[in-house]
Amino acid sequence: MAPPADYQLLLPEGWFRVNITPERREQSVDALVERQFKGIDNAPQLKAQVRQEMIGQATRAFEEGGIELYLSLQQAGPLTIPASLLIALGLPPQGGRLPALHDLADRLAAEGKDDREVSVVDLAAGPALRVRESYDPAREAGAVKAKADTDTDANADADYALPSVTLDYQVQIPRAEAILLLTFSTPLVQIADAMVDLFDAIAGSLSWTDSA
Repeated sequence: MAPPADYQLLLPEGWFRVNITPERREQSVDALVERQFKGIDNAPQLKAQVRQEMIGQATRAFEEGGIELYLSLQQAGPLTIPASLLIALGLPPQGGRLPALHDLADRLAAEGKDDREVSVVDLAAGPALRVRESYDPAREAGAVKAKADTDTDANADADYALPSVTLDYQVQIPRAEAILLLTFSTPLVQIADAMVDLFDAIAGSLSWTDSA
């Protein structure tokens, strides 16, 4: 049997797909920004800033090998729930094979990071490596400048970066030497468990489709 022709995911209302290919990127971001700022005509600078940030995020996603990028504009009252999902395809090196998921899990767990949870889980779509991590820019900057309290570059990085929680799923593609990588991220560390529950539910909806 041939590998699946495609995949499907169920995403909550308010999540939007950004076309990250260079030829369609700006048009896709413009449509999303116009939708987000519909009815708001007195914030041109903020609108331009959001557009630039989204283009930068889409550019990085493409450069990192992404095939799809979804951004959350889901509303909770007057507030937007910020989150993202980057989907990428993982292939083995030329002439090589991908490591087994359990081997990858053992390797990551052996690094002993306190802010990392590693497990191999069974999704409806098949076995997957699940990795949850937290990133604290202030703590990272503190480690970098431990040898010099006057390290202004580290302080600057901490000022501009936000804490975040990421959840990665590496899902084995059936009958193929490849994985589908789902990378979720949110800066809402105050409700990290609730956001991770949402990410788990989205990953759990993954299914494969065969060609007609």
